[in-house]
Amino acid sequence: MTRWRPLPDTLPREAHHLVEQLRALKDRTGLSLAELARRTAYSKSSWQRYLSGAKQPPRGAVQALCRVAGADQARLLALWDLADRTWPHGMAVPAGTSVATGTAVAAGPVERAADAPPAGAEYRRWRAAALVSFAVIVVLLAGLLWVLPTGSG
Repeated sequence: MTRWRPLPDTLPREAHHLVEQLRALKDRTGLSLAELARRTAYSKSSWQRYLSGAKQPPRGAVQALCRVAGADQARLLALWDLADRTWPHGMAVPAGTSVATGTAVAAGPVERAADAPPAGAEYRRWRAAALVSFAVIVVLLAGLLWVLPTGSG
């Protein structure tokens, strides 16, 4: 079992609970982060950020971990929905710190999480843009059909 670092005190209760559940699932699989990365579409460093509470895991990562662990996705996705509302976007773990043990590691490039949109916001923005684009196309087609001659001669 992995010796996890304590989660940040600034992490809300819902997010804290989600990360604890994800950690328990990961431990239950017996997989290392590298093995988990090989079995999912998420890198080892992404899993480190998700399991440290530094970054909110995407819904897909929660689903992937549930599949690997053979766990109930509905329960964890409900936890994800609760955590999504309260997740402190922009929080980061200090660079050069190992997630599992708290020991110093070689620091890689640091993400600028403060500039990142909230997890669900990007999808909502994309969906809104798609709906607006569709509406514009419908209006343009209606206008074009209105202006064109009927063709009877």
